[in-house]
Amino acid sequence: MFSKVLVANRGEIAIRVIRALEELGIASVAVYSELDRDALHVQRADEAYLLGGPTAAESYLNVERLLEVIKESGAEAVHPGYGFLAENAAFAQALEDAGVTFIGPPASAIESMGSKTSARDLMKKAGVPIVPGTTEPVDTVDDARKIIDAEIGYPVAVKAAGGGGGKGFRVALTADELQDAFEGASREGEKFFSDPTVYLERYLPNPRHVEVQILADKHGNVIHLGERDCSIQRRHQKVIEEAPAPPWVVDEALRERIGKIGVDAAKAVDYVGAGTIEGLLSSDTGEYFFLEMNTRVQVEHCVTEMVTGIDIVREGILAAAGEPLSIKQEDVVLRGHAIECRINAENAAKNFAPAPGDIGKYKEPSGPGVRVDSGVGENGTVSPMYDPMVSKLITWDVDREKATARMIRALGEYEIEGLTTLIPFHETLLKTEDWAKGSTCHDLLEDKEWLKSTAPEVPVVPVEKDEDEDEKITQDYLVEVGGRRFDVKVVGPPPAGGIAVAGAAPANGAKKPKRERKSGGAGGGGDTLPSPLQGTVFKVNVEKGATVEEGAIIAIIEAMKMENEITAHKAGVIEELPIEPGQSVSAGDTLAVIKSPEA
Repeated sequence: MFSKVLVANRGEIAIRVIRALEELGIASVAVYSELDRDALHVQRADEAYLLGGPTAAESYLNVERLLEVIKESGAEAVHPGYGFLAENAAFAQALEDAGVTFIGPPASAIESMGSKTSARDLMKKAGVPIVPGTTEPVDTVDDARKIIDAEIGYPVAVKAAGGGGGKGFRVALTADELQDAFEGASREGEKFFSDPTVYLERYLPNPRHVEVQILADKHGNVIHLGERDCSIQRRHQKVIEEAPAPPWVVDEALRERIGKIGVDAAKAVDYVGAGTIEGLLSSDTGEYFFLEMNTRVQVEHCVTEMVTGIDIVREGILAAAGEPLSIKQEDVVLRGHAIECRINAENAAKNFAPAPGDIGKYKEPSGPGVRVDSGVGENGTVSPMYDPMVSKLITWDVDREKATARMIRALGEYEIEGLTTLIPFHETLLKTEDWAKGSTCHDLLEDKEWLKSTAPEVPVVPVEKDEDEDEKITQDYLVEVGGRRFDVKVVGPPPAGGIAVAGAAPANGAKKPKRERKSGGAGGGGDTLPSPLQGTVFKVNVEKGATVEEGAIIAIIEAMKMENEITAHKAGVIEELPIEPGQSVSAGDTLAVIKSPEA
């Protein structure tokens, strides 16, 4: 068994892994970016090391620095969590070459399943049903048109070969939409997975997203833990998951069939650890198709843990250490029903616009059958640099109806001051007839008027922090310990008493001038189109002087790993356009001024 494990992640999944390590008596090593110095996962671990700057590229994706920290800390294994490097075959191979265990499948399995095209081809050869489409990359839009016209037809899904989590997924309902879908999927594939390759699939208009949790060890044992229904999605990203699926959706016969598909898929790549076979269940025909394999622990693993009583994270760690699975297939029994709501810092009423910011008071719900996996706490911050997740709220009860009632109660107890979150959205959705009858709620999530009804009754007031209270400076010292000299970097408030330090902020008691924020018509009335979120302008779709219709795309703003299309709030002429690609904008900044055409 390992004596020390490095957790190459942040937020709630880092804390979840650290908890499992504590229970196994294994020392934990956290890593962090400059923004995460005070993060909860850093405080929870036995040791913590700075990786680099605030961006993921400088920190959590910095393989060279991670390898240095692994060596420096003496960690024998690395748990990647989900996201970042969790499905990076090159990273897994680099660890193997360095004699460090990757808590997950072998690099060969990640590589086989990491490319969706190769995964589809492999599954097809293994007899696993796949959604009709290409198993080879499609190089150009013209090539795509020929294949669609000859084999697939519209609507068609254009997907990044290295994609996942809703990234690199675009739909072309007609031929006119193909070029934008192709370019968008390729662009996101390059941005998030360093791979612009795309492929094509028949688009199933309203399928259920049903996935199977699998566990495998190094002794050839592979089992499944039943299914999860993850059909409640926005922008092809999950917001609510449940286990098992509603009984009228998946019966015992179908559970056995898709469970076998999951086990066969894992065996085909000699899988080790925790993984998930994602699939699409046709609402019309009942056909089940392989979608992709996630070679890591899933965000929504919690609901499966609640209905099986099996610690999926712990089993993954033990499997990586060479231990056999502690349970057999016949030991797996599903009891009751569990629901997970993702508590993201997003504004559902504004089409799920990211809403990063500072947290004031924070109180999590509790009571029978309630679990909260969180990555932040009171006075914490949800940064626009990373994903918008605050926590995952999970409830369990004897059946779906009672688990729903418990979730509504728990959501009502949750207190998060200063942030706009999905809590009002979840409360509203779970009270609908659509949810009660187990629909995918697709029509609701696409209905902007219904989404507006999920706005909080009382407007959220952002937490205002005095910049001077949080002012921190970096100071370098030379210290001597036991006769040995060390260079030490100290990050903290400015020294009191006017002591001057080279490179430090003024220490004479004078306060820095506060930065001013552009308001730009934050109210959104009249001619001004304000930014609904903080982010970076990725693309400007119009020019000054252009005439636009209401709903026309004005710009695309990237925030929290998502591209957000900002549309015109009225028809008219673009009189002012004070933005350009690459520019940072805050919520409320003016994106455009649109004057109504003169009568």
